[in-house]
Amino acid sequence: MSKLPLLRCVATLLAFTAGACSNIERADPTVAPTRAERPPIPLDVDPIMRGTVASETVVVGYQPVVVRGYGFVVGLKGTGSRTAPAEVRQYILREMLRYGVGDQSEGLGGVQPEQLLNSEDTAIVIVEGVVPAGAPKGTAFDVRVYASPGTSTTSLEGGTLWTTGLRPGVLLVGSREVRSVAEAKGPIIVNPFADDSDRAQSLVNQLSGRVLNGGKTLKSLPVKLVMATPSHSRARLIASAINSNFPREPRQRGDTAQGRTGELITVDVPPSWHARSDEFVEMLRHTSINVGPIDATASEIARAVVNNPGGAQAASMRWQALGPKSLTSIRPLYDYPEEQPRFAALQAGARLDDPLVVPPLLDMAKSGSAELRVPAIRLLERMSINPAIDLGLRPLLEDSDIDIRLAAYEALRKRGDPIVTSSMVDEKFRLDVVPSQHPMVYVSQSGKPSITVFGSDQTLKAPMSLRTWDGNLLIKVDEGEDFATIFFRPASGMEARVDKCSLKLHELIRFLGHTKTTDRPAPGAGMTYSQTIGAIYALSSEGAIPASFKVEQDRIIAAIAKAGQEAERTDRPEFIEDEDVTSDQPASAAAMVPGLTPTQGVPTGGGKPAKSDPKSGTVPR
Repeated sequence: MSKLPLLRCVATLLAFTAGACSNIERADPTVAPTRAERPPIPLDVDPIMRGTVASETVVVGYQPVVVRGYGFVVGLKGTGSRTAPAEVRQYILREMLRYGVGDQSEGLGGVQPEQLLNSEDTAIVIVEGVVPAGAPKGTAFDVRVYASPGTSTTSLEGGTLWTTGLRPGVLLVGSREVRSVAEAKGPIIVNPFADDSDRAQSLVNQLSGRVLNGGKTLKSLPVKLVMATPSHSRARLIASAINSNFPREPRQRGDTAQGRTGELITVDVPPSWHARSDEFVEMLRHTSINVGPIDATASEIARAVVNNPGGAQAASMRWQALGPKSLTSIRPLYDYPEEQPRFAALQAGARLDDPLVVPPLLDMAKSGSAELRVPAIRLLERMSINPAIDLGLRPLLEDSDIDIRLAAYEALRKRGDPIVTSSMVDEKFRLDVVPSQHPMVYVSQSGKPSITVFGSDQTLKAPMSLRTWDGNLLIKVDEGEDFATIFFRPASGMEARVDKCSLKLHELIRFLGHTKTTDRPAPGAGMTYSQTIGAIYALSSEGAIPASFKVEQDRIIAAIAKAGQEAERTDRPEFIEDEDVTSDQPASAAAMVPGLTPTQGVPTGGGKPAKSDPKSGTVPR
């Protein structure tokens, strides 16, 4: 062999050996593990939840989201303010320009933003609300509006909120603000009571109001499942189980669940659940992964809840997720002596629309424990058409418990029972009249504005005289008269309206709220919803009407208070835009779990973050 080929062979061997050595040196065992090697997330799962989606995943988007923003109110009658912090004023000016204020082409008459801001008929306000967990795009919600600190606004009565962008987290302006996930607009209803818990001392709070159903989500809030232990096969299996339980619906773009990576599953709320997205998230968590014989699984859950009544709510949700085939195993518990397992079974049966739950639920509504009577009525409210339900709920309008009467009324109204007479007063509020031997006026502060009169024969007492609102409202009934004389001046300096009205309470309410127009020539005082409430409350306080007065608890404030801690997080990862979910990025998915780093696990309760409260989106009446 010549020397040249031999040298070439040696050179090749040396090059190969050097390359191999180089590769070995780069595989340094001290280097941190790759994203795919992050440790599992430890989950503390209740035995009754084993085999469910919640036992292998952490749900992101499980909590309601508090959203806030600075807004602009117009239409005030000299009660607004031209003062505001400089940075807030600049922000509002930018928002006005963004919406075309001052642009002739937008049909706004060329009104200049500075001119509007300097008017005392306008005010800068803070707007906040709570978006339900997993809410899809277009979801409506109530918003609270109050005068911004640093301004001299004296009243928001009669104002209208212009379109306001709402963002999650703390209230920020400038470069630090995140993108809007919702917006709000509409006429403001001034809070009729500063403190509903002590009505004897309560006054109209002119600086705080609400826009009922005035908020709307601009995008679907994400619902994502982060795998506790990354696995492509398990992620596909879980996605398949979810799609079997929630199959694709006609107006749905894709499958309900899609396994994006070995540790991330994205979930699209089906259209039929859009109005109950928070309930859908609960059903999602309780969905079984490996669905064998449903009756056997349902029976096993029944045995578990009998042995451990503390898991009653989880058992009920699991039965609901299993569907109607679980009813055979549930029905024996409808008359179970212990209340928790019995109610869990009745709840599942009602949600699955089993007519056999109607008699025991009516019994529970009439004579059950105090804490379960109203929930029993709520379950009957959502069931399909059944005359036995309506006939069974009607007697509860005479119950001695005011909350039972209200729950029965709301259930009968939503079921369309003709015993509740409903009509609209202009486009301002709904007026309901309910027969009852317990005279009462009930005022809503959430959803659609409404006033309900219990007792269709309620009338003003005669003689009587009421003078309030600095003399701007006078109501008088002389002895022997069958009508009331009403004097109302909408604001100081405006022309007063004087007219006569029926003494019947529901007709008086209609008169106070109605605005006389050429299309609707009937006489009316033209009051706003909150002014109408204030007038009726004043009559009740003076004893002019023989009725108690009840106001629905302010759900907005209660919900914001419950979700407040989570709302203060300004770096909520589920709002990151343009997230790449097409590649395997376990660390990014893990980072979506509050309090969890890519290389650290946090113990949780049944597949949700430790700080999560499963009832944080529900508030009492």
